[in-house]
Amino acid sequence: MDDITSNLARVRAQLVEACRRCGRDPDQVRLVAVSKKKPASAIGVALAAGQRLFGESYVQECVAKIDAVPGRVEWHFIGALQSNKVKYLRGRVAMIHSVDRLSLAEEIDRQWSKLDDRVDILLQVNLGEEETKSGTTAAGVIKLVRKVALLPHLRIRGLMALPPWEEDPEMVRPYFRQLRELAAEIDSLDLPQVAMDELSMGMSHDYQVAIEEGSTLVRIGTAIFGDR
Repeated sequence: MDDITSNLARVRAQLVEACRRCGRDPDQVRLVAVSKKKPASAIGVALAAGQRLFGESYVQECVAKIDAVPGRVEWHFIGALQSNKVKYLRGRVAMIHSVDRLSLAEEIDRQWSKLDDRVDILLQVNLGEEETKSGTTAAGVIKLVRKVALLPHLRIRGLMALPPWEEDPEMVRPYFRQLRELAAEIDSLDLPQVAMDELSMGMSHDYQVAIEEGSTLVRIGTAIFGDR
């Protein structure tokens, strides 16, 4: 467990260095510690080291950890989400990164309407158009954003992508750049209730390249918590 503390320190230092290389303010990039398949005790160690933002990919695990982990924690749901499980996240997460279809957005809107509240969401784009991954297409995201923007209990904050995995992070750079350009295109439409403030992209092996291409939320699991 002591490794988590040192891993966090190393990741934070690398995050700051990546920002320095591209002239960005490190405060513009938030670290999402992805704790899926790790015990709540591991989250406790990260909390003690100052980490406050955590991401989970499975609804049941997410809810269990929210119940188990005390203190001031910001929870993001980052995994593929079935509409029939949205109700379990209602009012319990600050952001959902993985909205990829209108029907899912409508169910999130319906659930948060019961609280008379709004939740921040990101639209997930499948840039590599991989059959094994969720996400709307690059061509379809503008059509989706226009429809989702009409739902009163959602705030569209930006885009998320999980691009094809490559051994060399530089090979992924074009996908990160494409997501940034898509966000700029959407932002130029000046749609009500739509902001492109957040780009959720970059994981343990490629987050430094993602930061250089404009990521504001890097989702780091293995580099902090170790192999699953």
